[in-house]
Amino acid sequence: MQAHLVLIDAMNLIRRIYAAQERLYPLNGDLSDKTKQQIIHNTKTAATKALQKIIQEHEPSHALAVFDCQGLCWRYKIFPDYKKGRKKMPEHLAESLSDMQDGFLALGVDSLESEHDEADDLIATLAVKMALNGQNTTIISTDKGFLPLLGHHVQVYDYFKKRYFDDEYVQQKFNVKTAQLIDFWTLTGDTTNKIPGVAGIGQVTASELLNTYGSLKAILAATDLKKSVAKKFADTQLQFELSQQLLNLKKDIPLGFNLKDIRLHEEVIPTGINT
Repeated sequence: MQAHLVLIDAMNLIRRIYAAQERLYPLNGDLSDKTKQQIIHNTKTAATKALQKIIQEHEPSHALAVFDCQGLCWRYKIFPDYKKGRKKMPEHLAESLSDMQDGFLALGVDSLESEHDEADDLIATLAVKMALNGQNTTIISTDKGFLPLLGHHVQVYDYFKKRYFDDEYVQQKFNVKTAQLIDFWTLTGDTTNKIPGVAGIGQVTASELLNTYGSLKAILAATDLKKSVAKKFADTQLQFELSQQLLNLKKDIPLGFNLKDIRLHEEVIPTGINT
């Protein structure tokens, strides 16, 4: 029987649920301790129910909730402005994560967290290992950073809008092919994570260039670029290298467990994929 692994981008799920719960309370100054406790309780309850629905909807053979590391990940070390300005997680939410992990475990879904890597890298590593072994993965997240992983054995699902992201979505949203997304974001930058692009190159120009030349490498090697465009690329090689390093997800992190360790059901399924 073919394995189907569901990977939950846990903080993507929890923080969106938390934000929805927090909006139910008027924000007139700081939240009281009692209100914070109520919001956390509601968030944990809603997150657990969401996980139940995810399992029911996708019927996976295996599942894992993947959390970001508590400290600064490796990307901050090579680019201190990574995610600069992003709203910090509320302290009372951060302190409740272990309780939420316990709630997930009560449903049979274990949690994974690295000391140095983001959840995105852990998820990418697992999804690629599954695909290389001909097994299926569904990533539960609204994060566009997973879109380059889309393929025959990897799909990405938005739990909140109840839709799958696919190659057609990528084409309509960005006007490039899925395989061109990293080059696309290298040109435009990624404002969500504060990863720089090329000044003066927006989505329209980036997609036109990639549709014409096929790749960033081919664009840089082209001799027929408009002078105004070619000028924008002057002295950008080091920036491109940094941006691509930041944008590309790690796919080779040693995780130290076997697929059978995160099995949900007792059916006989492939268990020889070492991670």
